[in-house]
Amino acid sequence: MAERDRHAAPAGIATPVDAAAMRRTIGRFATGVAVVTTHDGQGPHGMTVNSLTSVSLDPPLLLVCLTTGARTTDAVVTSGRFAVNVLSDRQLEIALRFARRGADHFEGLAPAYGAHRVPVVPDALAHLECTAERHFEAGDHVVVIGRVHGVCDRAGEPLAFLGGRFADLTERGGEPALWFA
Repeated sequence: MAERDRHAAPAGIATPVDAAAMRRTIGRFATGVAVVTTHDGQGPHGMTVNSLTSVSLDPPLLLVCLTTGARTTDAVVTSGRFAVNVLSDRQLEIALRFARRGADHFEGLAPAYGAHRVPVVPDALAHLECTAERHFEAGDHVVVIGRVHGVCDRAGEPLAFLGGRFADLTERGGEPALWFA
């Protein structure tokens, strides 16, 4: 029996929720991979995230979840400004670099700086420069609502995350759904 099938409950039957079950189950939801970067006056900081979503188009707001107690989290809260760097499928090493706890994530990396004086990851698919509108603790994370002040994006394929592993995303053909019309 495959590892993933050993943990599966029959359809419609809930299993107890512990950290491993939560991680495994929410891991069924594919996400993109981004790096949140900031500068707090002491230096640049950054962390890899996949808990990121758009909240509002008018005004432009996004939500990102950052690990409680991490240097980057503290720097975002202190400085009140940050950038979200959406990674391309060619930036796996960047995702791994910024996921390491306690490391100097910027060592040997020459980041550019955006209009809000925060570092941005070179060659990312997109950058969103934000100010923190509000933040609050939720479990082992700090949820930050950011107002987006500037964006840029380029063509390319995104880096994805599914089931605790990095993945590729394949677009399906056809016209896009007009859910926003």
